[in-house]
Amino acid sequence: MSKLTTSQLLLLAKSSYLLLLAWVLLWHLWLSPPVDISLTMMLVFWVVPLLFPLKGILAGKPYTYAWSCFVLLLYVLHSTTLLVVSDTERWLAAVELVLVLSAFWFGLQYAKFRGKELGIGLKKLKDKTKD
Repeated sequence: MSKLTTSQLLLLAKSSYLLLLAWVLLWHLWLSPPVDISLTMMLVFWVVPLLFPLKGILAGKPYTYAWSCFVLLLYVLHSTTLLVVSDTERWLAAVELVLVLSAFWFGLQYAKFRGKELGIGLKKLKDKTKD
């Protein structure tokens, strides 16, 4: 497998994130709208967290891609739970899981390699003890 460039990783990370956002909207507005909870509440709970890092995602900021993975963990939990407990929404959860894991993986890879290119990152513990 050939190594992806930073610009390719950015494109894949950004695309995955935006596709996840579109999928969540499509899922809750059209494919399986909520029955026992208000649509507004559902959208606030599932869409708003994805909007927090959106500005940095679109700008290609590596730090934003790194911390957005914490937000994505909510969607990993959601999709894996539904894969186990819901027969009717299992395929929706499977698509969400693929998208969220793609966004997670490509986002982390982009943050890692772009951070190296920019010379930013965390110092190793042994380097800190020398200071």
